[in-house]
Amino acid sequence: MAHVETAPKLYGLMAEFETPEQLLEAARRTRDAGYRKFDCYTPFPIHGLTAAMGVKEAKVPWTVFTMGLLGAIGAFSLQVWTSLVDYPLNVAGRDLLSWPYFIPITFEGMVLAAAFGAFFGTHIYNRMLTYYHPVFNVPQFARASTDRFFVCIESKDPKFNRDEAYRFLQSLNPISIAEVPE
Repeated sequence: MAHVETAPKLYGLMAEFETPEQLLEAARRTRDAGYRKFDCYTPFPIHGLTAAMGVKEAKVPWTVFTMGLLGAIGAFSLQVWTSLVDYPLNVAGRDLLSWPYFIPITFEGMVLAAAFGAFFGTHIYNRMLTYYHPVFNVPQFARASTDRFFVCIESKDPKFNRDEAYRFLQSLNPISIAEVPE
C-alpha cells in the first residue's frame, strides 16, 4: 500500500513587523480590507491596537462588576438570614436587622467576588488556559515575546483566500510572511 502524504491543514498566514507603528497600520488596514478573524501579537501592550483591530468592548469589566454586585448581595443576604432567621440574637435591645453593622462584611464580599470575576474572566475571555496554539509552529514567532510584532489572518475568516491574503500581507511591507500550519 502506498503512503500518501498530505499537506498539513493551514491555520492562517502570519506577517512579521519590526515596529509597533507598522503593526498598528497593518492591523488597521487588515480590518479595513474586510478581514475579521485575525489577531496581533506583541511583546508589550500597544495603545490603540484594539481600536485598530476593531475589537468590541471588553467583557471583563462587566464580569467584574456583575460578580462584585453578586458578592455584595450574597454577603448582605447571608448576614440578614443569619441575624433574622438562623440565629436571632438580641444584643442590648438593638434591632435584629442592624444593617450598618453589615457594611464591612458586605464590602469584603463584594471585593472578593469581584477579584474572582477578574481572575477567571480574564482567563476565560482571553483563552489563557489554552496550552497549544498553532502560531507556536512558526519559528519566527519566538521573537514575539522580545522584539517583533505579528499579524495572523486565520483561514476561518470568511474572506480568506490563501493567494489573496498572501498578496494583501505583502502589500503591508512585512519583514516576512509565514504559513501557520494547524
